[in-house]
Amino acid sequence: MRKIILASNNQHKIKEFREIFFDAEILSLNDIWFHNDIIEDWKTFLDNALIKCNTVRKFLIEKWIDANIIADDSWLCVNVLDWEPWIHSARYAWWHWDDAANRKKLLNELKWKSDRSAYFNCTIVETFPNGEYIFSEWKTYWTILEEEIWDKSFWYDCLFFSDDLHKSFWEATAEEKNSVSHRWRAIAILINKEKNNGWDNK
Repeated sequence: MRKIILASNNQHKIKEFREIFFDAEILSLNDIWFHNDIIEDWKTFLDNALIKCNTVRKFLIEKWIDANIIADDSWLCVNVLDWEPWIHSARYAWWHWDDAANRKKLLNELKWKSDRSAYFNCTIVETFPNGEYIFSEWKTYWTILEEEIWDKSFWYDCLFFSDDLHKSFWEATAEEKNSVSHRWRAIAILINKEKNNGWDNK
């Protein structure tokens, strides 16, 4: 079974990747004892994902570890807020990775706004030991709800009404949520690129 290093320690994200890459062993940064900070200071989703991959790849080379690396960059963009939170999605309220505070700030910013349309962009990069890489992208469109519903434990999910499903995440099944997920769709495109070009054997 091939090994893929996921440039993350986010348990929700790790679960998603393991469910889709069922024919590979997905290892987190903690699994390979990578504890360095990764500075994501670029202005595009692709550049930030590449920074993660290249930083981890340098670490693997130093440790003589041969494995593919996958990183993603996902951000919420709200149209009426000039696409904010954008690259600040994870720290929108300037707390340290505090999802509840981020959602509270977002709801306050939209309090008197009639346009609550938004989208999630996901860019995924996979790098190979020889330095080659492939990437995929997908956008999923939403309307931001006026209050939190459903599971409030992760990200902005409890504020989403899906334009594709015509229902909120509270009403959707797990299968329906996965079918419109920006990350699941981007991963599916990446897997197709692997297979079509023989990279799934690298």
